Formats: sequence, C-alpha cells, structure tokens
Amino acid sequence: MTTVQQPIETLRPWSPEWYAVQAGALGESACRALGFYVIPSDMRLSVVIPVYNEEKTLRVLVDRVREVPIRKELILIDDCSKDRTRDVLKALEEEGRNDDFNRVRIFFHDVNQGKGAALRTGFSKVEGDIVIIQDADLEYDPTEYPRLLKPIIENKADVVFGSRFLGDQAHRVLYFWHYLGNRFLTTLSNCFTNLNLTDMETCYKVFRRNVIDDLTPRLVQNRFGFEPEITAKVARRRYRVYETSVSYSGRTYAEGKKIGWRDGFKALWCIVRYGLKD
Repeated sequence: MTTVQQPIETLRPWSPEWYAVQAGALGESACRALGFYVIPSDMRLSVVIPVYNEEKTLRVLVDRVREVPIRKELILIDDCSKDRTRDVLKALEEEGRNDDFNRVRIFFHDVNQGKGAALRTGFSKVEGDIVIIQDADLEYDPTEYPRLLKPIIENKADVVFGSRFLGDQAHRVLYFWHYLGNRFLTTLSNCFTNLNLTDMETCYKVFRRNVIDDLTPRLVQNRFGFEPEITAKVARRRYRVYETSVSYSGRTYAEGKKIGWRDGFKALWCIVRYGLKD
C-alpha cells in the first residue's frame, strides 16, 4: 500500500509533520543550523501588547501577529488612548471572536498609567504557556517569534531577551545618542545584575508562564522603568536567561516614538534602585 505524503506547502510551519519533512530533506544537523525545530501544537503563546495612541499601526501589527503560525492569544491593553485606537481594538476583538488559534482579548485603562502598568494588567490576564511582550508600533517583527521561543521550548532558558545589537539582523540607522544611551544603560544594568546582556531595553522579552506568575505581583514601575526593574528581578531569582538577535525598524519622533530623555534618567534610577534591593 502506497502512502500519499501531504505536500509541504499545506503543512503548518514548525509542526511535527513540517519538521519531519525538513529533517528528511536536509538532515538533523542542517535543521539545527537553520533554527528549525518543533513547536508543540498544544502550546499557546500569550502576546501581551500595551497600546497608546496607535490607531495608524495597530491593525497592521495585529495582522502580522496573527500570521505567525503559532497557537496564541493576543492580549491588548489600551492605556487610555486619545485617538481612535479603542475603535480599532473593538473591531479587532469582534473579528477574532471565533478564532481559537488567534484569540483576541482586550482590556482598557480609564486613566493613562504608562507601559509598565499596561504590561502588569496584561500579565495578570495571561492563560498561555509562554509570554512575549510586543509593542503596538511596527519597530519589531513578529515573524521572529520562533527564534525567540526556541531556547524556552528546548528547556534551555526561562527568559529570552531579543537583542537589537547582536549584529546579524537588519537594524534601521537612526539616533546615535539613543544608541549610546541604550548601551550605557545596559552596561550599568549588567554591573548590578551580573548578566552580560547586550540590550536590556529591548521590547522583546519572553518568559515561561511560571516566571510571569512569580514576577507580576512584585512589579511596580508604571512607565519605561519597567525594563530595568524586571531585568533586575529576573537576575536576582537566577532564572536562566538567553539572548537572541532580532531585527529593528525604529521610529523617529515624527513617526510617533514616545520614549524621551526623562525616561532615560528614570531608567538610570531604576537600575540602581532594583540592582540594590527588590
């Protein structure tokens, strides 16, 4: 009896069937070199997306997240936007009402509190096995989720940072002083945490669910101080941390970039504060 093999173009990428075809054609060693592996079909990824005045990019971003062939839930937290972001969110929620592969869950803040506060709200609602942070702009590319998840799925890491500065992915050339500030803050953070990160301020941070359940009640920073705070608390608890490269298409201030020099000084304070004590 002849077995009819399913065409590879009909297989869901990262599924066991898809990987078997790749391994049969390329070999196990080539698959490892290319970053091919199996993402369990029963795993659900929680994508936590803080949103503030992102009506221009939000739908495009959500569509890109939906296209990633991983079972997931999208948790979007509107931090009291002043534009039409809420209308876009309600439309997205209605469109995804019967899509279990891409669940869409929306939460609203009645008062603007900041990115850190929105993330705390999102973290408290997650139901997935792995949690990733995704900004609502288009600076970071969701197609890179499989690379970011790999160290956790293979049980090598509890937390993964997606670095813009490891050097082997495309990176939009923008502000030198921002770059220098990021490197300075990362280096100072490393001095307190004894981690050797290259990009502490990155958006892309990925966590096992148990890590999020442990850390969320301990988080207090409402704005961009969240980044050094959670990094210090991850380091203090000695979770296994990996770093992998990601691409970056940064925005200019004219295009909607929100972080400023005041946030840099706040991050500096947070590095020292949480580096010394929880």
